[in-house]
Amino acid sequence: MRDYHFWRKWLFFFGLAFTVFGLVLAFFSQTAFFDLLFNDQINPTFWPDPFSQEPPRTFQAWIYGVLGATCAGWGVFIAFLAHYPLAKKEPWAWQCIFVGITLWFFVDTAISLYFGVIFNAVFNVLLLLVSLVPLWMMKGQMAE
Repeated sequence: MRDYHFWRKWLFFFGLAFTVFGLVLAFFSQTAFFDLLFNDQINPTFWPDPFSQEPPRTFQAWIYGVLGATCAGWGVFIAFLAHYPLAKKEPWAWQCIFVGITLWFFVDTAISLYFGVIFNAVFNVLLLLVSLVPLWMMKGQMAE
């Protein structure tokens, strides 16, 4: 039971951390900090020469804003599912997180690889491991 509680809390805090990540992505994607963290890793794939044009930076700010909002919402869902229904060992909550993360991973990673954004594909693998390891550890203890 202790292990289950640990992994459920892990998922809860992962959800909260991903919510914060999404908010940072949405509101701070055009800062020097975020340039170092993400933009400098991804931009060269699409803009081989450093860009200072307003339209691409404006588009990037918008797309990261929308993506950040989506990540924040996704994080809230994971945190709530981990905190409430998984506390009762309700299998549907486990299945919801598993299917959602698996679907996201394959679609996002395939698109990232197609466009050559290796940094994002590697980041996706990290997020997959951080989220699926606790699910795997909890699976055998779910109520039937």
